[in-house]
Amino acid sequence: MTQELIAPPDAGIEEIERACAGLAGVDPRRLPAEREAAIAQAAALVAAEPAYSMVAARLLARQVAEEVGEGGFAASVEAAHAEGLINEDMARFVAAHARELDALVDHGADDRFTYFGLRTVYDRYLLRHPRSRQVLERPQYFFLRVACGLAESVAEAAELYGLMSSLSYLPSSPTLFNSGAARPQLSSCFLLDSPRDELEAIYERYGQVARLSKYAGGIGISWSRVRSRGSLIRGTNGHSNGIVPWLRTLDASVAAVNQGGRRQGAACVYLETWHADIEEFLELRDNTGEDARRTHNLSLANWVPDEFMRRVEADADWSLFDPKDVPELVDLWGEEFDAAYRAAEAAGKAAHSLPARRLYGRMMRTLAETGNGWMTFKDAANRTCNQTAEPGNVVHLSNLCTEILQVTDDDQTAVCNLGSINLAAHTGPEGMDWARLRATVRTAVRFLDRTIDRGFYPTPEAAAANTAWRPVGLGVMGLADVLFRLRLPFDSPQALELSTRIAEEIALTAYGTSADLAREHGPHPAYQRTRAARGVLHLDHWPDARPHHPGEWTQVRRKVAETGLRNSLLIAIAPTATIASIAGCYECVEPQVSNLFKRETLSGEFLQLNSYLVADLKTRGLWTPQIRDAIKRADGSVQDIAEIPEDLRALYRTAWELPQKALIDLAAARTPYIDQSQSLNLFMAAPTIGKLSSMYAYAWRSGLKTTYYLRSRPATRIAQTTLTQAVTPEAASEAVMCSLENPEICEACQ
Repeated sequence: MTQELIAPPDAGIEEIERACAGLAGVDPRRLPAEREAAIAQAAALVAAEPAYSMVAARLLARQVAEEVGEGGFAASVEAAHAEGLINEDMARFVAAHARELDALVDHGADDRFTYFGLRTVYDRYLLRHPRSRQVLERPQYFFLRVACGLAESVAEAAELYGLMSSLSYLPSSPTLFNSGAARPQLSSCFLLDSPRDELEAIYERYGQVARLSKYAGGIGISWSRVRSRGSLIRGTNGHSNGIVPWLRTLDASVAAVNQGGRRQGAACVYLETWHADIEEFLELRDNTGEDARRTHNLSLANWVPDEFMRRVEADADWSLFDPKDVPELVDLWGEEFDAAYRAAEAAGKAAHSLPARRLYGRMMRTLAETGNGWMTFKDAANRTCNQTAEPGNVVHLSNLCTEILQVTDDDQTAVCNLGSINLAAHTGPEGMDWARLRATVRTAVRFLDRTIDRGFYPTPEAAAANTAWRPVGLGVMGLADVLFRLRLPFDSPQALELSTRIAEEIALTAYGTSADLAREHGPHPAYQRTRAARGVLHLDHWPDARPHHPGEWTQVRRKVAETGLRNSLLIAIAPTATIASIAGCYECVEPQVSNLFKRETLSGEFLQLNSYLVADLKTRGLWTPQIRDAIKRADGSVQDIAEIPEDLRALYRTAWELPQKALIDLAAARTPYIDQSQSLNLFMAAPTIGKLSSMYAYAWRSGLKTTYYLRSRPATRIAQTTLTQAVTPEAASEAVMCSLENPEICEACQ
């Protein structure tokens, strides 16, 4: 945008509103729609001046305040309670401490919001009158309501509210939606084991998925126990149609349950790589072929044993089995799985065999064409999980976003309660504020633990698992902001060191806090079934790790040996797509995808501009209409703009321009300090089978437990690029062979 600014961003709010309204040709004093036009006009100026995002947010905050009307926080809660939106315990707590709670509210904290962030809060999170849809709470009331829903005292509410209002830490969306609400479903993720291979069990799972999804939970479900196509059904002497028809039904169910109208229902299905229907499974998201054998709402993930990856590397054959013939394989991992799998092969139980590289190539093709078919690694997940100390405790899958790893069985639906620290809010000109980061971790862990007791559970299987294991998932967002502020390129050695230390500081403090909670309330009921009870912490699975604080880890081990842990699992890095928008920072541990782009959400389209880049260009006198237009023409890239100095071009590379090896190396270095997993997207503008084969093999060799989406662009070019290399199984197999046997020629990891 080359349009001149209509008023300086630091002008008075009335002056800015009049100027924006004048440009839009409306009078903001008359009608809400006209005020919205003025706000939209301010937001449109972001491409020329990022500060106008804050200006538009201030205008929106003013509009929200007028919509809510007079009265404080307690009055807002009382009004919401009268409409059945607030639970009785919350209403009594607020009424008993009304004056103290009203005094906590700091409406000036609204100035921290970007327009995108506040718009998201306004459209999706603030409580509304069920009939008129009028907003009943202001943004700071919203934060304080969430805090009060988890607090046992005013002091506790103030502590959590302070973190949230400063955008230093945010719980996940279900907690933001429902804390203090009439039905406080606070958990983010639910993981269901594969149903037994029985009609009644399968339909029971459908019902569980629907109930969990109804209350805003993301679903992960394994389907590895269900028999494959052509399997004999002894009761009828017929043959099974395999897993695809069942997943079609699940697909329709997920689409029908839209999480209370707030966001679309979502589920991911996991299948073990040896299942005889694996090839049909990999076709479920294809855009071609018979639609009756496609699913359009389910995400797909491969649950991959090490034995398969070893056979890919060795160019050996891989056998596929009907799970009815090898039911033991689902519940085995590591050496026990390897031995049982080979024994089944030797006994002639395989449905059929194929070159491992051919199947691996088909996996890569699915990733390239759909972004789906995520590569998640069964043995790494089980080998390092605190919950798998005893036989029978098995991790069978991850969740919708691949950051949760917990045991499941027929009677246990794994649950996780998430929250993320905004690293940008803990960074100053000299670097990370480590003391403040640790203080935030201590508060976050205590309140994440509290969600387990305050939450509503849609199924008894979820309640049983969550109260026994008490897992939580503390994550981060804003790593890219930290690196921009400290002027560290994403692939620099200094960025790797800093990222790893951040992970260590969080894990070290989280374990210490959980031990303190165990001293106060007792360890979680299943503690004696964990590796920690045997003296093994997650870090101990990486003997080559070099922690910054070995002495403190020794102290934590002693404390855990004395007190136990309140939580079986503590760390998980979730995608944070929505809460990072609220906090005004970059998502989780990801690099930026562009320096200038439009983002489409349920709240509309929003223009986003890298404010760090703009500040640097302003300092050097380079933020000109010509440079702005050049960045727009380059789709947000600065790499080919000669006027921009080389150091800035290196710092402000996008995810598409960074070597993916750097992203994998960062994730691998964090892994010893993440006792669940991390949602790791990988980016490749024009993926090929060869590049992907090398990249995911490197991720496996690096010890990653899971990966998430493969992001690619543009869609038309992706299809052309990948199909030319994967149109036949032979071509896919040849591409895999080339990349694995000649890794130095692969561009993906360089």
